[in-house]
Order: sequence, then C-alpha cells, then structure tokens
Amino acid sequence: MTDTPSSPKNNIACVGEVMIEIVITGADTAALGVAGDTFNTAVYLKQLLKPLDKTVSYFTALGKDRFSSRIVSKMVEYEIDTSHIEFRPDHMPGMYAIETDEDGERSFSYWRSQSAARTLFSPPCQIEISSLRSFDIVYISGISMAILPPATRASLLEFVGDYRTAGGLIAFDSNFRPNLWENIETAREITSSMWANTDIALPSMDDEMALFGDISERQVIERLRTSGVIFGALKRGAAGPVDLSFENSGANYPGVKNIVDTTAAGDSFNAGFLASFMRGEPIGQSLKAGHMLASKVIQKQGAIVLDD
Repeated sequence: MTDTPSSPKNNIACVGEVMIEIVITGADTAALGVAGDTFNTAVYLKQLLKPLDKTVSYFTALGKDRFSSRIVSKMVEYEIDTSHIEFRPDHMPGMYAIETDEDGERSFSYWRSQSAARTLFSPPCQIEISSLRSFDIVYISGISMAILPPATRASLLEFVGDYRTAGGLIAFDSNFRPNLWENIETAREITSSMWANTDIALPSMDDEMALFGDISERQVIERLRTSGVIFGALKRGAAGPVDLSFENSGANYPGVKNIVDTTAAGDSFNAGFLASFMRGEPIGQSLKAGHMLASKVIQKQGAIVLDD
C-alpha cells in the first residue's frame, strides 16, 4: 500500500447495493425504509460533509419500478449524487427484513438473488468502471464484491490497481456475509486481493475472524499487516477501534450503555472516519469521529437515523 496523503479530498464514490428495508416493529407491523451497507455510509458521509460542499456519489444499478424510484428519491433527499446509477428495466432492487432482540442484536431475511445491483458494470451498460477514475476516493465493501459476477469482480480488481497507480485512494470494508459468496475460498481470495490494494482499511474484528479463521485480535492485525494494510481502523464494537497505523495505540473510547439497534454501526463508523479523513484531519481524530458517530447511531432504531 502506498503512503496515504492527509490533504483534504473533494469527492468520493461509494459502490454497492441499495435495498428496500423492512423493519419489523411489532407482531403485525413493519416500517419501510431504504438501506444497504455502502449506501448507509454514503448517507452519513454526506451529512457530515455537507457544510464543506464535498461530493458523495453512489454507483449502483436499479430498476424502473416504484421501489427503485423510492430509492432514487431518498438519494436526492440525502443530497447524494445520482448521476452514476445504471437502470435495468427488467430488474428490481433487493429487499430485506430486519428484526432486533432485546440486546439490540439484529437478524436479517433477504430477497436479493435477482437484484439489479448484481448487474452493475456488466454489459450492456452506460455506467462503466472507468467512470470511477474522476473521484479522489472509491469506497467498496465485501458485499459490493460478493454480489457481482466473477468476471465483473475481476474487472473491478484490475481497475483498482490502475486507479491507485494513478493516485486514487481505495477505501475497503470486508463486511463479510457468507451467503452472498459462492464459497469461503472465493471470499478469502477476493478479500485478500482487496486488502493488498487498499489505502484506507476499515475491517471489523468479527468479520475478519469469521472469514479467515483468526482466533485473536493479534492474529487479525498481523494478517492485515502482512497483506499490506498500514492505514485505517480495525473496528471492535464496544472496545473501540484499533489504529492500523499504530499512531494511537493507547487511545480509549467511551462505551454506550443504551444500545437499541446495532444495524449500521460499522457503516456509520466508516462514514465518520472517512469524513474526517476527507477534511484532512489526523487519524486520531478520524478514529474518534467514527466511534462517536457509531455510538450515536446504535442508540436508535434503524440503519439510517438522522437528526431532525
């Protein structure tokens, strides 16, 4: 990984899938929303960067149905750039239902096998991978990679290498969802390739342990370092993040007593961290910004919770 410059960045492209979210609110009731891992990050990121007029763009594929229109309307409402959306008339967005237990832990049920987002960057298309070249930072997750066909993944990985050589920065969160991958071997191969080509690493401890079989924090960190990761944050939930540049190894982070819903905890952390990074702030401040935003989000219900 190349040295990561700390100068302010003006724009970022977030790549992935936006879904219709069905939040179970009672025995026979539910609320409809719009969410998705990199989309959640994009929403929070834009809110944090709005005073600085920095651009947050979202790359995805949607259909021509009412649910897709609902998603686009939400993007416009959140002031996310929608000019990089591929529209597929014969597809629809994915959907998922979410339930939370008394400790705020969530469980999901998905309907996404035919999601339009799975066709992103696949021909015929108007939104090419090369469109990402105009951005200072490109943010991708393990979910973004998992939903794409193998040929598209390979093209995206090839782009990532060229993009970094030209000075672009890649931000990556492994965000491991076993059911989205063909098998564990493919998930490990693609994720390892991404870690080797990442400038801003945003892994979660539990995802990394589940994916690679590490049995300790030390093993996770050593493997990431061996992969080439030298900048970013290892998310550890209530324990707070680990600075992967090891400049803030003794930092302490306040815990949260009233956890309502852990949905988007990692996504919001990523937004806080990236917003601080894009402002040109030191990594210690970025770690704190990510932790504080995530702490705020998990005290409310839903993936996206914004102040009125």
